[in-house]
Amino acid sequence: MQGIDTKRLPRHVAVIMDGNGRWAKKNALNRLTGHKKGADAVRHVVRTAGELGIQYLTLFAFSVENWLRPEEEINALMRLLETYLKSEIDELIERGVRLEVIGNRAALPKEVQGLLQESVQKTSRNKGMVLTLALSYGGRDEIVEMVGRIVAECASGRLRPEDISRETVAKYMYTSSMPDPDLLIRTSGEYRISNFLLWQLAFTELYFTDVLWPDFSRESFVEALRDYQRRERRFGLTSDQLTRT
Repeated sequence: MQGIDTKRLPRHVAVIMDGNGRWAKKNALNRLTGHKKGADAVRHVVRTAGELGIQYLTLFAFSVENWLRPEEEINALMRLLETYLKSEIDELIERGVRLEVIGNRAALPKEVQGLLQESVQKTSRNKGMVLTLALSYGGRDEIVEMVGRIVAECASGRLRPEDISRETVAKYMYTSSMPDPDLLIRTSGEYRISNFLLWQLAFTELYFTDVLWPDFSRESFVEALRDYQRRERRFGLTSDQLTRT
């Protein structure tokens, strides 16, 4: 694709998909229509990321805070999730995409839990891009759960407190099987990370755009990658040090 260096792509892209409701209001439509249009944007981004060779794509689909929304909207979102999984599973398999889920799955409706488990199982042997859906997810909840697991390990004698390191913490996070995101994209003009991947985003490049999620196109995604490739990632080092290495 024009302007993209395929040798310098981010390995892992995370996305906060924001703006469905505002898109609907802007177009004098109901919120559910906005969410449905947002599902189309998901399809475009997943396809584009896979075609480019992005190895990991993580989408913030439903937060723990979203449970506070009106029950009618929550139920509609759960039905939309079911529809998306049923309609996209064949294409995910065809494209070699492996589906993963992070978050409190137990809080989701039983039907959704079953469909997610089925979809994860059907794609488990795929060798292409790993698509992770963050559902009923909260970064602080993830950290609390991680602390509890480490405390239990220490109490059982399987782990000594003095041996706890950054690597130990990462091992007990939901994302232990994947690298931290290189790039975070947030749509809709908001400039916050909203309790998403709080541990994992320590050195992530942040990209904010005013584009509402339903309008986030293939070109929008590519532009985010172009912006990423214009940056210098130093991880605390100086530019001179990077040049010498």
